[in-house]
Amino acid sequence: MTDTTLGIQPAEPAVLTEKRGHAMWVTINRPDKRNAINKDVVAGIRDGWRQAQADKDVRVVVLTAAGEKAFCAGGDLQPGAGFSFDLSQPNIDYADMLREVQNSTLPSIARINGVCMAGGIGLLCMTDMAIAADHVQFGLPEVKIGLFPMQVLSLLQAIVPRRTVREWCLAGEPFSAAEAKEAGLLNHVVPTADLDAKTQWLIDRLVSKSPTALRRGKYAMRALSSMSFDEGIAFTESQIALLAMTEDAKEGLASFTEKRKPVWTGR
Repeated sequence: MTDTTLGIQPAEPAVLTEKRGHAMWVTINRPDKRNAINKDVVAGIRDGWRQAQADKDVRVVVLTAAGEKAFCAGGDLQPGAGFSFDLSQPNIDYADMLREVQNSTLPSIARINGVCMAGGIGLLCMTDMAIAADHVQFGLPEVKIGLFPMQVLSLLQAIVPRRTVREWCLAGEPFSAAEAKEAGLLNHVVPTADLDAKTQWLIDRLVSKSPTALRRGKYAMRALSSMSFDEGIAFTESQIALLAMTEDAKEGLASFTEKRKPVWTGR
């Protein structure tokens, strides 16, 4: 006997995915829980990125959340919902999600529509670019409940100046969207009414470019992050030579010479 037979509506998915043109939208769908992270949210985000990566027509991933109040309030603090760890396993699901997204070769945008706290900042940091509404409050309040933003820190410290990171993590107090942008955490801050338009503006700037160049460029940026200058310059010497041989590079040069818009094949 199904749930619908009993008159019980099936639960809404914790994460929704929708392809809009060349963009894959991944939406956290727990507005009644301030879009807090649980196992289903982590699994849904990972699945959304995998769908996008497998679809050759997708050129950008947008991560956002349902409702108007919260992008993500952090980990679900309900008993057994967010902070239950199997200590026999060396990996944690949330950390594996961060690894997977970091290794994706698709550009990604975080659309921050509401409160962004704790693990929500980790979701923000794992994307390439971020746009927030000007009313949004941010924070890393883990120290207030005896925890620390350990996994968030692994990405945050590469984006925001060290002293600012330390103040945010050690004091645990909220900060504004304007402060987040000034520190380099956000690319753009706009009035709430303009959030969708600004997100689409950035999507359009990305999808009009060579998918091959974006994909290989993201791969190179990820590899370079752990290399010395000498290692990096040797690596990029080979990468630019390979990129120049792709169909998109040849099309780009031809379109420039012929004074027309390029027709990208992503090859």
